[in-house]
Amino acid sequence: MGVVCKPLDEAAEPAWDAFVTAMPQGTFFHLSGWRRVIARAFGHRTFYVLTERDGAITGVLPLALVSSPLFGRTLISSPFCVYGGPVAADAESAAALIAHAESLLGQTGAAAVEFRHSHPVDSDWATRPDLYVTFRKPLLAGEEANMAAIPRKQRAMVRKGIQNGLTSVLDPSPARLWRIYAESVRNLGTPVFARRYFELLMATFREHADIVTVLDGETPIASVMNFYFRDEVLPYYGGGTAAARGRAGNDFMYWEVMRRAAARGLGMFDFGRSKLGTGAFSFKKNWGFAPTPLHYRYKLRPGAALPDHNPLNPKYRLFIAAWKRLPLPVANLIGPHIVRGIG
Repeated sequence: MGVVCKPLDEAAEPAWDAFVTAMPQGTFFHLSGWRRVIARAFGHRTFYVLTERDGAITGVLPLALVSSPLFGRTLISSPFCVYGGPVAADAESAAALIAHAESLLGQTGAAAVEFRHSHPVDSDWATRPDLYVTFRKPLLAGEEANMAAIPRKQRAMVRKGIQNGLTSVLDPSPARLWRIYAESVRNLGTPVFARRYFELLMATFREHADIVTVLDGETPIASVMNFYFRDEVLPYYGGGTAAARGRAGNDFMYWEVMRRAAARGLGMFDFGRSKLGTGAFSFKKNWGFAPTPLHYRYKLRPGAALPDHNPLNPKYRLFIAAWKRLPLPVANLIGPHIVRGIG
């Protein structure tokens, strides 16, 4: 029998997640819980679809329509995530999922469909090479082995944080993380997500997420939300206060995530994506991680241009400079309304 394409319903979520976990190209960002998070945190319409053959799932596609007066309408797999795109057990299932996404392009009035692949894909869709890379590196057995694997200059920064007496704790809620993250992204000229988004992530992915917060005495100076999938850890939303820079708080924080993950027996540290030419790109390279290109591809509506919400785009330069000067309460009030449309 041929494959059947149908929407994901709540009853099929365990089977969807089991399929994602079993497939080599499945990632944390393909899990079904993102459907609820995206809908509830941002109000975006979701189009999570699967293919079946003889009642068994053969493919999944997490997809959401990100709509904004500022940035237009784009169908993204998956918005607010590093990785996405269809995961399929065979070519027929993959083709059905792609055809479904293309049909939605006309039905929703979106300008483009965007698949965020982590791997090369043979396709006639448009691409944007040399924009995003990811950083992944195996974790070693033993704390000293992982410390020794960090390049000398970066290792010295980690040891500086240790010598400064910094400690780390697991936070049960994102309250401290959000305050630190909000300050950090404002200083970078980036709008902050609403605190509710972080609360939904922690509630939805209880078994897949934690928050590591760095304390200088009793004062929190850095914090990061981490995602766990199979044997991997991915520090995802993190930042530090102004005090963290002088105390090596951010360096110590990522070491603590690495150390804790290795102690749990995990085998891979995924530093997430960065744009070429940014400070985040340089910081991750300093840890000895080699960049690997990401393979995002786009199906465009006739006459539409590639989405370009890259902060390195010159047209956003004045906005970023102005945002850095906003009082933090103002940035925290306005930011969530802007960032929901970027995806």
